[in-house]
Amino acid sequence: MSTPLLKVDNLAVEFGRKGNAVRAVDGVSFEVPAGGSVGIVGESGSGKSVTSLSILRLVPDPPGRIVQGRIEFNGVNLLDLPLAQMPSIRGRDIAMIFQEPMSSLNPLMTIGDQIAEAIMLHDASGREVRRAKVLEMLRLVGIPDPAGRINAYPHQFSGGMRQRVMIAMALACSPKLLIADEPTTALDVTIQAQVLELMKSIRSRTGTALLLISHDLGVIADVCERVVVMYAGRVVEEGDVRSIFHRPSHPYTRGLLQSIARLNDDRRRLFQIPGSVPLPGTVRQGCPFRSRCPLRVARCDEQMPPMFRFGEDHTAACWVMAETVLQ
Repeated sequence: MSTPLLKVDNLAVEFGRKGNAVRAVDGVSFEVPAGGSVGIVGESGSGKSVTSLSILRLVPDPPGRIVQGRIEFNGVNLLDLPLAQMPSIRGRDIAMIFQEPMSSLNPLMTIGDQIAEAIMLHDASGREVRRAKVLEMLRLVGIPDPAGRINAYPHQFSGGMRQRVMIAMALACSPKLLIADEPTTALDVTIQAQVLELMKSIRSRTGTALLLISHDLGVIADVCERVVVMYAGRVVEEGDVRSIFHRPSHPYTRGLLQSIARLNDDRRRLFQIPGSVPLPGTVRQGCPFRSRCPLRVARCDEQMPPMFRFGEDHTAACWVMAETVLQ
């Protein structure tokens, strides 16, 4: 089997003072193959964004720190590298798109200068070469009249166009992996569909691998080949998209799927999972989903279930489903 482009193994991230810290990410493991697309899904507070920031070592220290695990990119453990070496990897090898483009773009710089700045950090080419590259990126992400808009400022663009600029910045140095953290959250449904279609198109043209972070399983299904379901800082289910959607094996994943609105849905109210994600550090033992789970048994209070195999490429952490399906 070939070495995955990205391999996260037993990652744990804590926040707060040592001795009184809370664990926001606990034992997370997954892989992203070269050119592949993987989605991480879960409610707010599940640890998705902390996981993505950890890959680029962007978790602020203090108050946060990575306390265990490996993050291997192209076979190199990024956690073994000096922190001063990470800027040479960010943008060039691994790029990230954040969920709110207006707060990520500098309002005092033109969009052309901001994309050129991203290129300049990793490429010593001259001004004209950089300008040509900026125009190429604006065309790639579908900005109309790139030559006429290269000197425009962020406030002169719509939300969807600003997100396209963010994608252009992220792809400017041809990274091998693109991490997109809720890239369509602030956009309306029509623009969201356009941005997702753009990301799929760019991925097919450039061969860039994608790690998509979202709370929306519908978005993940539209873009990704594999799904990692997180809850309370842990991975509770993982598999290919078809298997997860047709045979969900964790009660939390089933709840997320039930929450998706459908055109032929005649329910007066959308389904919602009762309760909320527990605060980090409040679950000391047992399954973190047990307080919200309709299948809860006594064993769920005492032991965190391991990842049971429910198919050739499908695992989930649930005592009850393992006993009912696998026996």
